[in-house]
Amino acid sequence: MLRTLGAALAAALTLTGPATSAGAVQPPTVQPPAVAAATPTPGATPTPGPTLTCPPALPVSGRVSGATMTSLTITYSLILFPPCGYDAPMLVTLFASREDATAWRDPVAEAVSGPERSGDVTIDGLTPGTDYWFRFSDTHGTRDPYLIGGPGRTLSTCAASATIDNQWYGGFIATVTVRNTGTEPMQGWLVKWRWSGDERIQTIWGGVAEVTGQDVAVHNASWNGTLAPGASTSFGLYATSSATPAAITPVCGR
Repeated sequence: MLRTLGAALAAALTLTGPATSAGAVQPPTVQPPAVAAATPTPGATPTPGPTLTCPPALPVSGRVSGATMTSLTITYSLILFPPCGYDAPMLVTLFASREDATAWRDPVAEAVSGPERSGDVTIDGLTPGTDYWFRFSDTHGTRDPYLIGGPGRTLSTCAASATIDNQWYGGFIATVTVRNTGTEPMQGWLVKWRWSGDERIQTIWGGVAEVTGQDVAVHNASWNGTLAPGASTSFGLYATSSATPAAITPVCGR
């Protein structure tokens, strides 16, 4: 009887007694729900934004609005804002020829504008009676690719006038007078004009001519280049032409 009771008690302890580490019953482990990793779609490309289109207008305009013997004044206006245009101040650069201005080559002078989007820039230290071309850039070095302004001409210390002395069918003779209108002696002079037709210089005296197409430039001879204030000199020419021009309009400089 006792043996049977002990066997039953041992069986009960085996089923309900303290658990050993080897026989412990572990509660079920609850795993968090799996989160699917975001994987890029092969071959997907970002959607491009809108393309900036600038209006068909010059971003900056300018013109020569004033001149003295040693300065030019450029009036400018900034028409468009960045990125299609510019912000003030602007840099105005002068060149001695249109070819130099086109290539941004050999600048001769420059000046910076004020903070206004429209205004004037005066550039000093120039040569009297000389043509200049101008271009714009901003102060960060961005050059305007469109506008080439000019020529603007500084006032001259000399004046030139021409008369046609004699004419006949197929030719004429003319005299050009050069006068120093300044207050200082003039060391050398240069007179230019443009023919209106098929005129061609055959002989010239009192000057040295350089002709390019219809453009004529005559500078002083070795003996008549220095003119005191108020003094004058002259040169003459014989030219052939199918029709004598109504007038010759020379411009004097140095």
